[in-house]
Amino acid sequence: MLLKLALRNIFRQTVRTAMTLVAIAFGVSGLILAGGFVQDIFTQLGEAIIHSQTGHIQVFKQDYLERGTRQPDRFLIEQPEALTRQIKNLPEVQDVSARVGFAGLLNNGRRDLAIIGEGVEPDKEAELGSYLKITEGRQLTNADQFGMTVGQGVAHALGLKPGDPVTLVMNTADGALNTLDVEVVGIFQSFSKDFDARAVRIPLGPAQELLGTAGANLLVISLKQTRDTDAAHQAIRALLPTGLDVRNWRQLSDFYEKTLSLYDRQFGVLQLIILFMVLLSVANTVNMSAFERMPEFGTMQALGNSRRQVFSLILVENCLLGIIGASVGVLVGIGLALIISAIGIPMPPPPNANLGYTAFIRVDFPTAASAFVVGLLATALAALFPARRVSTTPIVDALRQGN
Repeated sequence: MLLKLALRNIFRQTVRTAMTLVAIAFGVSGLILAGGFVQDIFTQLGEAIIHSQTGHIQVFKQDYLERGTRQPDRFLIEQPEALTRQIKNLPEVQDVSARVGFAGLLNNGRRDLAIIGEGVEPDKEAELGSYLKITEGRQLTNADQFGMTVGQGVAHALGLKPGDPVTLVMNTADGALNTLDVEVVGIFQSFSKDFDARAVRIPLGPAQELLGTAGANLLVISLKQTRDTDAAHQAIRALLPTGLDVRNWRQLSDFYEKTLSLYDRQFGVLQLIILFMVLLSVANTVNMSAFERMPEFGTMQALGNSRRQVFSLILVENCLLGIIGASVGVLVGIGLALIISAIGIPMPPPPNANLGYTAFIRVDFPTAASAFVVGLLATALAALFPARRVSTTPIVDALRQGN
């Protein structure tokens, strides 16, 4: 009976009910759009990091991340082929590629530039590095024994273009000086300016010859699905012998984790703001309705209804409004998200990045559910004070307001 009476009451005041529903739906749809936009930032940034630098998972010698950049020759995985085959047999794994790191100088015949280089397996890296944009020239291939791709910042600093010859100077693992004459075949641009300002890539074979080693510093694992990262991480850890370590792409990217934390907090503040806005809008409407209906509530108490029943009626009415309004808001939010995603939102490059991108609104169940809960909670909270005020008003005072 309480539910039936509450439904009759909310549809009796059509204009005021419509205003309340619009306020709730507006807040809920706004939360869905904002949450979907933030979720897209997380997804695209993560995929950019994976497919331009880190891969999904990396295997390396312990302490390589802390000390290996300056002395990569001391942190080599000797004969990595057997471990590569084991990892590749895991069901989540798409491919495994080896990388060897080195530091040295790049000379264009006029001046030198300190660089951080990688020897890579070109064909595998071309498939993994889908977010690595070739701005001039082409990708490295396995046939390029004396080819090199350079970051956009390196090319700008040395005035390089595809086809230019350069000399790579570095120390071998034994400390001897070694050089290699190569040709620039392409210039790449990643999401990171810092990476592009120092990075060069050559095929793995020539890099190993220069360093005098058959080993590799990194095994870079690409997965079939990014969502399998945690499961693959645990499976790979179980395969590793003593002395090797494994990290996933989130652990390897401090920038991503800090960005995630920043946007999570911002979205949390946005949720509180929208909760407060919906609460105020609904509270105003409920207060007006409760004041106008005071004689009605006085009559109910005079006929034997308790204060608790009056309080419950007002609360149930607003919870129903919250459910209807939040449901409409979810539908509107999802509809707008689909429309906006079909068009796309052109975005400038993020901080410390080179490339702009097209943003979308990604809506998942947690985002829609949290927006629904915020809308319902705001409506229920907005009813508490008016319901308490009405239920505690003496019957005589409530009936007198109708005269």
